[in-house]
Amino acid sequence: MLKRYQDTVGGIYRIVDACIMVGAWLLAYWNRFFFSPFEAKELPPFSTYSALAPLVGILWMAVFTWMRLYASRRTLGRVQELQMILRAHSVALLSFIAITYMFEDYKFSRLVMVYFAVTGFLGIAIFRGILRTALRHMRARGYNLRYALCIGEGPALESVVSRLVSFPELGLRVRGVLTHESSAIDLLSGQPVIGHFEDLDAVLSANKIDEVYIALPPTQHESLDKILNRLKDETIDVRLVPDILRYVTLGCQVENIDGFPVVRLNDSPMFGWAAMAKRATDVDGSVFALIILAPVLALIAVLVKVTSRGPVLYAQERMGLDGHTFKILKFRSMKADAESRSGAVWAQAVDDRRTVFGTFLRKTSLDELPQFWNVLRGDMSLVGPRPERPVFVNKFRTEIPLYNVRHKVKAGITGWAQVNGWRGNTALDRRIECDLFYIRNWSYALDIKILFITVWKGFVNKNAY
Repeated sequence: MLKRYQDTVGGIYRIVDACIMVGAWLLAYWNRFFFSPFEAKELPPFSTYSALAPLVGILWMAVFTWMRLYASRRTLGRVQELQMILRAHSVALLSFIAITYMFEDYKFSRLVMVYFAVTGFLGIAIFRGILRTALRHMRARGYNLRYALCIGEGPALESVVSRLVSFPELGLRVRGVLTHESSAIDLLSGQPVIGHFEDLDAVLSANKIDEVYIALPPTQHESLDKILNRLKDETIDVRLVPDILRYVTLGCQVENIDGFPVVRLNDSPMFGWAAMAKRATDVDGSVFALIILAPVLALIAVLVKVTSRGPVLYAQERMGLDGHTFKILKFRSMKADAESRSGAVWAQAVDDRRTVFGTFLRKTSLDELPQFWNVLRGDMSLVGPRPERPVFVNKFRTEIPLYNVRHKVKAGITGWAQVNGWRGNTALDRRIECDLFYIRNWSYALDIKILFITVWKGFVNKNAY
């Protein structure tokens, strides 16, 4: 019955999506040739465009079906759904453009394609948004519900149950919890324990169950085979929640290797188109900065040379992405061979090893400008955690939990910790907290925000020394 319901709803979705895309295609014609500020050389007959309406409807339904946009996903977030729609819409649009370019007798207007692309995506997104909101209001009021049985115990299952209970608009209601025979708990995250693993058959027979969530602690994994074997012939959706929360520091994802699921723990979040945009911004930004700041760089180089003995630039070993070291470039701000006696020393507000001009460079952060070359080379990024010297990394990683996780991304000239004032000899745990926040919540938009804050606040900081 549930399968028939999903097929019916999926069919309605397909028809509505096809109508929206056909309407967007026809509307694009009228917008281009009757309402556009760009004058057309000639007015093509409406029939030339309307003849493609069936192709538009069928193609978009086929691509959306192929990319599983009609699968039931109650727990899918709004942003993820928009991303799925955009990907599927882009694939269908590229396929449509490729098909139309095969027509030798007529070339369709590129501006029509632009109008069509934008109008179609907005139409689908608005329709899905309205429908999602309506369904959530219905489910919150007790309509269109699905019922879940949770099996196991421990932090992982408690997290699942609390989330299902906290979001009634998902339309998922917890019937109860089954625990191990040795367990004596009566409630789990406020939900009643209605039996043990051996009672699974009786619970399924006595209750309408649509989904089963299984999260077993390590001590109960021997029961997993028995539970899954009992459920494999049921039409119930089974969701296995691995008990790996205590090992997750950045996040986890499930990838498919030729049909074999693999859980990826603590991967760098910087991949895909957003990561490509980040690297493109790094290259463009560093080239722009090196060109625009060339007179400033030259002036600083001259002043460094004439105010103290030694080289203009100072190359220091730092640790970057995946623990690989590189030579970071800075304008020399200390006396030549300053560390020959002291060794590696943490930055301090007062340091007699600095030159007079070097003190000014440190306070204004101008000594960091050569690092745009490190960004261009790919050693660093414009935005990321500040790189540290290996000698300090080896020390801090044993003292500060999750310190080494910051090396899952490229080091940066500026970062979330820096724009929040945590630089220099400030609380290291707060800086690491900011770095982890940045990595866990990374997006291209967050990078742009940090760059704007850096420029807005300037490079002078009371903790810069």
